[in-house]
Amino acid sequence: MTEERAIPSRKSFRLLLSLGLMAAVVASFAALGGAPSASASRPHVKMGGTVVIDNVSGSLWNCGFNPDSPTNQGNAAGIIYEPLTFINRLTGKSQPWLATSYRWANGNRKLTFTIRKNVKWSDGTAFTPADVVFTFKMLLHNKAMDLNSVWSVLSSVTQNGNEVIFTFKKAAVPYLWYIAGQTWIFPKHIWSKISDPSTFKDTKPVGTGPFIVQNGGCTPQNITYVRNPSYWQKGKPYIDKVLYPAFMGNDPGNLYLAQGKANWGGQYIPFIDTYYIKRDPAHRHYWYAPTTPVGIYVNVKKAPVDNKFVRQALAYAIDKPRVSKIGVQGYLPPGNQTGVMLPTQAKWFNGKAAAKYNYKYNPAKVAELLGKAGYKKGSDGIFAKNGQPLTLSLLNVGGFTDWVAEVKVIQASMKSAGINLTPENLSGTDHATRMASGDFQLAYGDPGAGPGPYYALRQILYGPNSAPIGKTAVSNFSRWINSKTDAIFNQYAATADPGRQRALMDQAQAVMLEQVPFITVLEGIGWYQYDTTQIVGWPTKANPYAYPPPYGAPDWEVVLLKIHLK
Repeated sequence: MTEERAIPSRKSFRLLLSLGLMAAVVASFAALGGAPSASASRPHVKMGGTVVIDNVSGSLWNCGFNPDSPTNQGNAAGIIYEPLTFINRLTGKSQPWLATSYRWANGNRKLTFTIRKNVKWSDGTAFTPADVVFTFKMLLHNKAMDLNSVWSVLSSVTQNGNEVIFTFKKAAVPYLWYIAGQTWIFPKHIWSKISDPSTFKDTKPVGTGPFIVQNGGCTPQNITYVRNPSYWQKGKPYIDKVLYPAFMGNDPGNLYLAQGKANWGGQYIPFIDTYYIKRDPAHRHYWYAPTTPVGIYVNVKKAPVDNKFVRQALAYAIDKPRVSKIGVQGYLPPGNQTGVMLPTQAKWFNGKAAAKYNYKYNPAKVAELLGKAGYKKGSDGIFAKNGQPLTLSLLNVGGFTDWVAEVKVIQASMKSAGINLTPENLSGTDHATRMASGDFQLAYGDPGAGPGPYYALRQILYGPNSAPIGKTAVSNFSRWINSKTDAIFNQYAATADPGRQRALMDQAQAVMLEQVPFITVLEGIGWYQYDTTQIVGWPTKANPYAYPPPYGAPDWEVVLLKIHLK
């Protein structure tokens, strides 16, 4: 697959919004003020029913619901634990959520949220601003849980009556996305008693969200969610139950969906029009929205890919158009090494720098660069150094048939260029764990993103997101840690000048092109299939009210609040 699944390495989001649009979100949110339709039910909506999700995670469920564990399976964010606001990554529109409004002050160094009243945790305890303050302080004292490195720019989080005040070390407008929309709020009365929150499994989660895990409702094969009867958006959700079966691979997941056993799919389906749509074209649909770069994390702390020339050679050794055509039937277009998505982010693309490197399949360039690194091609056609052939291992998720197919094409492409590549097809959990700890040379995946290229590139390049080998990185799995690179992202967060922002993103793209800590192979899409036989109200290209795959958080919560029985 080429989008976020229920594993941490797949935290992927569509990259559409510039900071200018994000600033519009900042301005418009406070004006919205009130709740997202907390008025209640729509009498004409038929209540009840069950939604069955078909999303291939590549693993069985471990029944842990801690959304901030770096190796969790991601099945609580949004649906159980909610953010302060919902920001639609497809349109830029926002809705107040656990906060009713916010405002910036002091040159965008102070951010104040007004916290919603009359919200309860699912155990009946009142939700308060103290829970918000506690959550962020918990992230401060448990670095492994600070998945977006918000404390790299925060200096304090305090409560003043019904408000929570965030004070930053410098102007930090882009961090609104992380703080308001991508941080899940925890109940202080439960989590303050946990000695090590980063490793806490959280088998019985207590949240403010619209669903709870049914008592005894999680097994390795399936998770059963039921309506939270005390949910603060009165009359919602309309759906009574959500079933989330586990699938180890695309083939059984696709068959389950094709047989009509699930309403909501989120994986690659070869020949989808024949295999899925044709069986019931009146009710079956799909929509694939652009999302995030897909490619290879290169562990810059591991030999021989700690050598820049070797990393560059790898980028020239991949026939990206062939990977697109053969690996995934052209659903995903070839990517470019800057990491900027085209055409959705064309205005950010550093075309001049990209043209200088011209990263296309080029065996002659591979030979030139590997020669600089001390390699010579042997009689077997494989480059070697000191008698050792250049053989690299690459982590992959064996259950993602599209990823497996893409990597096979990459393997053949590299072999033709004189490099041996050995894929390791793992479970989704093992893949995520080894990436987070740095136990790999190469790893297939995607960085995730947010509103604008700043977010994807920050996930790849920002040092505070990483960690030494053996420690848990929250992103930046390549371990690219460089003070000059970090300064690019720090300066971007401190400016609202579009010209300065563009110049800084040009610099970030230059790092991608020169240092190659991540090899962009394809431009990812969000896999999304849906069936209207029983359930309606799904997001569509014409009505993109949320990011539509069943693995985007908090978007899947928004979808589950909107859909209802036919």
